[in-house]
Amino acid sequence: MKSTLEEQLAFVAVVDCGSITAAAERLEMTVSGVSRALNRLERKLGTTLLRRTTRRLELTEEGETFLGHVRSILAAVDSAEEAIARHQDQPQGRLRVNAAPSFMQLVIVPVIGEFRRRYPGITLELDTHDRFIDLLEQRVDLAIRIGELEDSSLHARPLGSSPLRLLASPEYLTRHGAPQSVSDLDQHSLLGFSQLDHLNRWPLLDGYGQPLHVKPALSASSGPTLLELVLAGEGIACLADYMTIAPRRQGRLVDVLPNQTQLQTQRLSVVYYRQTALSQRARLFMDFLAERLPGDYLTA
Repeated sequence: MKSTLEEQLAFVAVVDCGSITAAAERLEMTVSGVSRALNRLERKLGTTLLRRTTRRLELTEEGETFLGHVRSILAAVDSAEEAIARHQDQPQGRLRVNAAPSFMQLVIVPVIGEFRRRYPGITLELDTHDRFIDLLEQRVDLAIRIGELEDSSLHARPLGSSPLRLLASPEYLTRHGAPQSVSDLDQHSLLGFSQLDHLNRWPLLDGYGQPLHVKPALSASSGPTLLELVLAGEGIACLADYMTIAPRRQGRLVDVLPNQTQLQTQRLSVVYYRQTALSQRARLFMDFLAERLPGDYLTA
């Protein structure tokens, strides 16, 4: 007896999600339904695909082999459905997009409604993570990467670069005074990143002519949290323009040491797995994002 697409989807979802419960949530099925589909598949194949322990699920050698074939089958089905949708000029299907919380919250979310109205047949899954993820393992179609790319297995479409600048609220500067030199920063509350220490290198030169590496008095793990702390008057932070365009226009944030700030930018790219055929849905999202990003966010 041949396996069904439902059983194959359940198997792949369990592998990708790491548990039957999480797979059931992704597939909008019951836990028992996913478990039964997985059991039927193993009976039909006459082999064990997953070893189940109290803590995790682990692929057997047969499971590894079958997984590769099933991914190809599901990709072919997806391509076939997309070809029909293209013929009807109605792009459809699921698109999984990953980005850092700051970019997702401050750039993508404000324009996502327009994308959905333009392409109502595309179902979006928006995932956020501060660290780079494995696109293939997490079944992500597109990811927004901030910074230099090191993974040669990825294709990249550059979006531009976002300048960095030092910022504080007017209230903070009223209370503590505006620093006039880099050395004055020693007397101020500096805000930075707790997990991504390379982001604590600010676009300033220290007394030795080297890039200034600050030790934050208050740190956070995400950009949006740092932004809120700066807006609350807790200190001075170094943030990319794409995060701060609105509060700067509103006068809620002002530049600190603008004449001493060196030009330093964060590169923004849309990436996808090199060996994966780029779907029409992914192309449409990349084109939309490039179209909707205002010049205020980025430099060329």
